[in-house]
Formats: sequence, C-alpha cells, structure tokens
Amino acid sequence: MNPDPTAHHVELLRQAYALWHETRGASVDHWLGLMSGDVTIRSVAGAQPTLQFANPRDGLAEARHYFTALAAEWEMVQFTPEEFIAQGDRVVVLSRCAFRNRRTGREVESPKADVFRFREGKIVEVMEYFDTAAAAAACQPA
Repeated sequence: MNPDPTAHHVELLRQAYALWHETRGASVDHWLGLMSGDVTIRSVAGAQPTLQFANPRDGLAEARHYFTALAAEWEMVQFTPEEFIAQGDRVVVLSRCAFRNRRTGREVESPKADVFRFREGKIVEVMEYFDTAAAAAACQPA
C-alpha cells in the first residue's frame, strides 16, 4: 500500500512551520531542502517598492534571496499556523503572524495564507497572501 502523498505533504509543512516559528525564521535551509530546483515563489504584494522581499522569485537561488530579503527587512515576532487544507498536489496553510520592520520598528500582525503545489514530493510553487496594506504602512516612519 502506497502512503498518501497529500498527508505526507501536510506533515512536511507542519514540521517546516514548527521549525520556522521556533527559529524565528532562521530555518531557511530546511525550507530550501523541501523545494524543487525550479520552484516559483509569488506574493500578493507583487513587486511593491516597500516590500522588496515579495518580488517574484524563480529557482532555488531566488528562493534563498526571498528569505534573505525577508530577514533583512523584517524580524519575526510570531508565526502560528492554524489550519492545513490539502487536496491533490496542493496544500493551503492558514496562519496568523506578526513581524517587526527593522528600519521603522513598527510591528504588523496579519492573517496569512500560503498555497503550495507539490511535484514528486517537492514544493514547486508557493503563493503567499497577507495584509499588504498593513505591511506597507509598517514600512513608513510613525
């Protein structure tokens, strides 16, 4: 009997998010190890000038740059996954998170949804959704 790949994908993401929270975003190599070499990362924020980390990313080197840019701009305060919804090759993770902008010191809390697509056990697509207006506002001095 073959194990259910959807359940396996959910378990991989549960472990990755637990580590992400525990390390306050320092588990980049773990995340990259889950990704395919041709991974794409997209954000609802697109290419907003105030949210540079959210620029479109293609491939593992660019995926690493996503994490590097995120850590350069933001300090994680908390990240709590609340629900994992899986069907076929996709897993949606609904979370609550809070980050502090390193330049302004302003904190933003937001619901967050990450949509993953897997191929042959590896993440090939990531699309993230969060409160971009609140994040952009936190980039502005008080």
